[in-house]
Amino acid sequence: MSVLIATKFTGDTDAFTNSLSTRAAEYREIADRAKAAGAIHHRFAVGDGFVVIMDEWETQDAFRTFFADPELQGFIASVGGDASAPPEVLAGEAIDSPDKF
Repeated sequence: MSVLIATKFTGDTDAFTNSLSTRAAEYREIADRAKAAGAIHHRFAVGDGFVVIMDEWETQDAFRTFFADPELQGFIASVGGDASAPPEVLAGEAIDSPDKF
């Protein structure tokens, strides 16, 4: 069974949103590395002063190993993530339910 992971960063959402186009090639490269490491699905959401990353991974350990990469952490800081505060990470086993869509 896979795991669903929500990661919430505080930071400069304007800088982040801008980076999605100005640094698109880097995002694609990171996505390719994530897929090779066990990522199944990935999306972003932007709120007032925060970014949420919604992922599905094969295992929680695969996510932790990928996310701990210092290069990735540097990238996050460079696109507006607040490096002075750790992100909030929620993870749980994905389950089926009758109302799933």
